[in-house]
Amino acid sequence: MRLRKLLLIPIVVAISAAAHDEDAARARAAVERGEIKPLAELLAAVHGHYDGKVIETELVWRHDRWTYEFKLLPTTGRLYRVQLDAANGEVVGTRGPVQEKH
Repeated sequence: MRLRKLLLIPIVVAISAAAHDEDAARARAAVERGEIKPLAELLAAVHGHYDGKVIETELVWRHDRWTYEFKLLPTTGRLYRVQLDAANGEVVGTRGPVQEKH
């Protein structure tokens, strides 16, 4: 049984890498078509407006639009999320103890 689990690890890693590559290609295509802003532009806006280090970013198609979801970890250690419309950079939602810069 243990050998079977060990043999599955490379398969799981390969599937995960393929999914990441597919997501990156999908995001690049959306930027090239002008449907969304580049991640770097929205990431700069998040860094300029919110306290904390961005530890995860995800591009999601939800409710007929692309959104970027940023997970931030401030020095307080209380994780929070900010969701931006990927086309125009507007905040469409937050979760957790959001910390804006003053």
